[in-house]
Amino acid sequence: MNKNDLINFELDIKNLYEKTKIKAPIHLSGNNEEQLIKIFKKIKKNDWVFSSWRSHYHALLHGVKKKDIKNQILKGRSMSICSNFPKFYSSSIVGGTLPIALGVAMANKRKYKKDKVWVFIGDMTYETGVFHETHKYAIQNDLNINFIVEDNDMSTNTPTSKIWKNKTKALKNVQKYKYKRKFPHHGTGSWILF
Repeated sequence: MNKNDLINFELDIKNLYEKTKIKAPIHLSGNNEEQLIKIFKKIKKNDWVFSSWRSHYHALLHGVKKKDIKNQILKGRSMSICSNFPKFYSSSIVGGTLPIALGVAMANKRKYKKDKVWVFIGDMTYETGVFHETHKYAIQNDLNINFIVEDNDMSTNTPTSKIWKNKTKALKNVQKYKYKRKFPHHGTGSWILF
């Protein structure tokens, strides 16, 4: 998958949504292709990847088949794409994947598996208690888990920096990158949002 493959996939989904072929909410990615391609070079095929509601790029880059992703989206599961192999799980619940990813990382450790767990969260989820509890537990138990914070400075439709004025210090096993959101919180921007 290269940058153009990712962009073209999202544009295809955007067009299907605007033609009312998708009858459920969608959350499109954009303007973060290069950062994700770089991150996914470190992720091995056997690793677990956990994502949020904006999961299309993550699923594609982890090797979930394009056709399978598109079928799940057409069935209304844009925000809950899952796959057994490659191991991929997403949820639309804010912070919902964090405890599940933590459990997988703990199970891997107990079974002496070397597979890593990668968790992608937004900048607002990064500020929640569930993230800090999950992160603290993972560090205290030396779990093989990496947290990726995708910082577009938006919490739904509110700038995150206006809500959390403090500067969060860097944490162990946490990588953060910034990008400007291309699409609105949900949908394509073609219709009125309520």
